[in-house]
Amino acid sequence: MRKYRHELKYIITPSMARILQVRLGMIMDLDVNSIYKDHTYKIRSLYFDDDASTAYYEKLDGVLYREKYRIRYYNDDDTFIRLERKLKHNNLTSKDQMTISREICDKIISGDIDHLTGTGLLEEFLKKMRENHLRPSVIVDYQRLAYTYPVSDVRITFDSKIKSGIYGYDLFDFDLPTLQMTEENEVVLEVKFNEILPEAISIILGTVPMYRKAVSKFALCRSIK
Repeated sequence: MRKYRHELKYIITPSMARILQVRLGMIMDLDVNSIYKDHTYKIRSLYFDDDASTAYYEKLDGVLYREKYRIRYYNDDDTFIRLERKLKHNNLTSKDQMTISREICDKIISGDIDHLTGTGLLEEFLKKMRENHLRPSVIVDYQRLAYTYPVSDVRITFDSKIKSGIYGYDLFDFDLPTLQMTEENEVVLEVKFNEILPEAISIILGTVPMYRKAVSKFALCRSIK
């Protein structure tokens, strides 16, 4: 049976983010990907959609059940690449993922999949590419600071400097022109957990003003194309 998680999103200011980070840091652990001095790490994702931009318009229309595929890697390191499928059901999410090689990734991006095979998620994705004509849609870049907590598998992330790659789909082009899609005074806060958000974390989150917003980095960056 598929397991879904709660996913709540908010917009806060950088000053509020810093307050929460100090307080959450007292009881939560930093994500293992945090390699920079400010404890952030870089994420680059390439999202896929069909010719009718179904994933994009389903998000805009608020379709309760939807899915999207992406390829993602971290900190400009192409030795660890993941293919992911994210399923959304109202405020609940589920994610499937698997690692793929740079060679397979390059073939997918170029559309050279006639003789490409795979198992599990890769097999399903290749089938969707062939039958639904999935193709690269938009590259999304951002900086993330993340905290984890074992009870209820809580994960809290602070995303900033969200940028859209507007002129290409080469996931590994570090000179790809991008356009920043969020204001300097905006940070996207995401709170993810299984059954119940632990009280200690809920109390900390309630110490700063924030407003909930169904932010989609994919839709935001795709909107300018």
